[in-house]
Amino acid sequence: MENRPENTKTRVLGIDPGLAKLGYAVVDDGPDGIRHVEYGLIKTKPKDSLPVRLNEIAALIDAIIGEFNPDVMAVETVFFARNAKTAMTIGRVIGAVMAIAGLRGLEVVEYSPLDVKRTVVGTGKADKKQVQEMVRTLYHLKEAPSPPDVADALALCLTHLSYGLKRSLEAICLKP
Repeated sequence: MENRPENTKTRVLGIDPGLAKLGYAVVDDGPDGIRHVEYGLIKTKPKDSLPVRLNEIAALIDAIIGEFNPDVMAVETVFFARNAKTAMTIGRVIGAVMAIAGLRGLEVVEYSPLDVKRTVVGTGKADKKQVQEMVRTLYHLKEAPSPPDVADALALCLTHLSYGLKRSLEAICLKP
């Protein structure tokens, strides 16, 4: 069964990839502005093997896609990492998530952390707390989403809607 209002224009699934913690968010852009539908964190156990952890992430993302039927998936990419092993691991997570999107026929768009910070905070040099606070403000949340992975997933949705529709966040006009 599809969990979606009829008047929704666009539904975005935002993914902040990580092996231990993956942030996700489902956001609707409709006649009443942008609304978060669902957001959360997928955690895997460090004691499990990499294939088991990737399979767990893929299965949960598949379930989220099945439940919320997004139009597009926005994924944060890794263009630079200080640790090559970390970059490779995140690349594997992105691959698993994209494979599920491909099986579901879901379009995937990638954004760099710089793109996300610049869109949501106004500067590519923003720190995690600034992103969390701006996401709290833009979505009219009582508390900043935590951990930062969840805030990043919500920020990815805003970035996609801003880039995808060629408009600024001010024009999106998030209503309380």
